[in-house]
Amino acid sequence: MALKAAIIPVTPFEQNCALLWEEGTGKGVVIDPGGEVERIQAAIGELRIGVERILLTHGHLDHAGGATALQAALPGTPPIIGPDRRDQFLLESLEAQGAKYGLEMQNATPDQWLSEGDTVEIGGESFGVLHCPGHTPGHVVFVSTALRVALVGDVLFRGSIGRTDFPYGDHAALLAAIHGKLLPLGDDMQFLCGHGPGSTFGHERLRNPFLRGA
Repeated sequence: MALKAAIIPVTPFEQNCALLWEEGTGKGVVIDPGGEVERIQAAIGELRIGVERILLTHGHLDHAGGATALQAALPGTPPIIGPDRRDQFLLESLEAQGAKYGLEMQNATPDQWLSEGDTVEIGGESFGVLHCPGHTPGHVVFVSTALRVALVGDVLFRGSIGRTDFPYGDHAALLAAIHGKLLPLGDDMQFLCGHGPGSTFGHERLRNPFLRGA
């Protein structure tokens, strides 16, 4: 079965909420539902996806602020999985984060935390979990070496990398995760990111000003 994907930009931050599902069975996941839950629900219904779980890459409001509301609204109350427990403080402050921007968010409590080396199932495919801190302490990335695709959240972008100018940010740790965990996966590895268009690790290794020459 082929794995299908759809991107729904949500919130004023235009965060890429991703829907991934198995063509044929329709079983899939929602990754980083940051807000505008009704829009996400509408897309799920239109694509006839049976959401089995909600995955979070990290605890920022534009990635996790709609997770609790979406979980309650979907049939079967699919579990919220991830990120690493080190982002718990962010998930417990989503309502306060949103209030600063005039956005209604709900705090989130994952049904399962993730750690380096765990695996999650997405549309019948197994994705490995990598802990890639720096943007946030508990940021995780989902990788399928079989499909040659990674879901990197806000670790890496086309032409840029994640912000680290937060009190808990760590620029050196972010670069170490990219150089030590992502780029070695191969130049042909495609990725979907939290904002803007996706790319490949090879393109970013050669063209990204933060990584050029890696």
